[in-house]
Amino acid sequence: MTTPSAHARSQYASTTGNLAARIAIYDYRTNPQDWYSWAGERLPRDGRVVEVGAGTGALWNRIQPPAGLTLVDCSPAMCEGLRAVAGARVVRGSAVELPFAGGSFDGLIANHMLYHLDDPEDGLREFARVLRGGGRLAVSVNGRDHLAEIDALLPKKRSVVNGVSAENIASYVGCFFGDVVVDRYPCELAIPNAEPVLRYLASRNPAALTAEVTASIREVVAAKVAAEGAFHVRQHAVLVTATAS
Repeated sequence: MTTPSAHARSQYASTTGNLAARIAIYDYRTNPQDWYSWAGERLPRDGRVVEVGAGTGALWNRIQPPAGLTLVDCSPAMCEGLRAVAGARVVRGSAVELPFAGGSFDGLIANHMLYHLDDPEDGLREFARVLRGGGRLAVSVNGRDHLAEIDALLPKKRSVVNGVSAENIASYVGCFFGDVVVDRYPCELAIPNAEPVLRYLASRNPAALTAEVTASIREVVAAKVAAEGAFHVRQHAVLVTATAS
């Protein structure tokens, strides 16, 4: 069976396109404040800040990067794109073996990346190591019902998961950090037609989108739009903040 880390490498090592396509589905949010701006109000941004699993750097397209920001990703393609973030130092590395001395940072951000690790505790333990005492952590994950209406459009298959989710993230973080606070981003998606949904699904598993499945998805989404004005999809994302001991 494919592991979460192997699945992430297959999705992201050589391209930023899959992640960009996945991010695009959130253009149809009902909350006028996007996730990045909302989260940005709650992130640690003082002193030496590192983002682990920085992806396309989309966060820093919406909010001002702090001085001395360090961006880490294991994907060569992502690191290449991250060099466009003004003033940031880009380091290729693993979230479970960060190439920094203990206590190197005042703040650490891990935005929707813990579920790509084979064991989320390995990542959180490493985050605690590179943060100074009193340093601030911010991690985000999705709930088990996140985008459930989209997932239901494809035949069921076993997901590649490590068990971490919005429902249990506080207990994971609490093993290594104190002052744990969980905030849920208030939003759902209202998608006007099937095309954004198909692009999203294609970024995850293009082989699943046979002609028959694609036609079925278009029919289901069109019926929902006709009845409800949009294809409504649950968004369940949380931001967890905590303090290193």
